[in-house]
Amino acid sequence: MKITANIITLNEEKNIEKVIKSVQKVCDEVLVIDSLSSDKTCEIAESLGAKVVLQKYLGDGGQKAFGAPLAKYDWILSIDADERLDINAVEEIKKLDLDSTKYDAFSFARKTYIGEAFIKLWYPDRVTRLYDRRKCQYTTEGGHAKVDTGNVKDLDADMLHYSYADYSEMIKVSYKFITRGARISYESGKRVSSFDPFLHGVGALFKALILKGGAFHGINGWNVAVVSAFSSYMKYALILEMQSGE
Repeated sequence: MKITANIITLNEEKNIEKVIKSVQKVCDEVLVIDSLSSDKTCEIAESLGAKVVLQKYLGDGGQKAFGAPLAKYDWILSIDADERLDINAVEEIKKLDLDSTKYDAFSFARKTYIGEAFIKLWYPDRVTRLYDRRKCQYTTEGGHAKVDTGNVKDLDADMLHYSYADYSEMIKVSYKFITRGARISYESGKRVSSFDPFLHGVGALFKALILKGGAFHGINGWNVAVVSAFSSYMKYALILEMQSGE
């Protein structure tokens, strides 16, 4: 069984060593597609035996799709710099017979942390990350990259996601995703009414607190629910603003 790890990076010197050492437990090659970092990301990656390729950022899906043809092996493990394989994921991957499997890809349950706090509200957040490039690939359109196949096996395995150092960082990053999401929706032809920001904001809050049980997950559940509601509200508010300038 041979697997290439595909990691996309931009100024990830604080994360790159940990993610490379994580995937080296199951991968025979580590490929880093770097978006022209200005820190020591590439230097650290190469010192750990990774192959580094420089490529101006093509978007999340585009960057990951760019790396697949450059891999030495057909099975690709796509992982972000702020992610790690849990020990149960390492064990599950080692059990796989990729030479004879009937599946095109395998998914992991992602456990997201803000600082040291595990955000139960976002678990399991299934992500398809181990795939056969001969049968499927990453999509390069839209705001959320994904492996384009329906023939996926869900593994009983976790991928750890250290997404934000604290809530301050989460709020800052949210602005970027709100703006990008609104622009993509607007440019794809989506139009909204003046009621949509309110309806989607309240809907997101209800879903997070009640349907997903965030109200019972302590202060972290409430914090995440409120930020999610704000993000949903502002996305539609920005689309509405774009419409007014037509």
